[in-house]
Amino acid sequence: MKANEVRGKEDAELRFDTDQLEKELFELRFRSMVEANPDPSKIRRNRRDIARMKTILKERELGLRGQESR
Repeated sequence: MKANEVRGKEDAELRFDTDQLEKELFELRFRSMVEANPDPSKIRRNRRDIARMKTILKERELGLRGQESR
């Protein structure tokens, strides 16, 4: 997910998406330990998407980059 796509979302949507991605990341990590992981790059992608969303939420909270809470 691109930063511009994330910036277009509401705060509540970002929090919901972050929660969903964190749950999915947990499941992927668990599955990779128990069985062979067919797509290990998905773990990396999820981690980066979570970080991107949290960064934009924090920017909005602090009022950086012209971001306002939505």
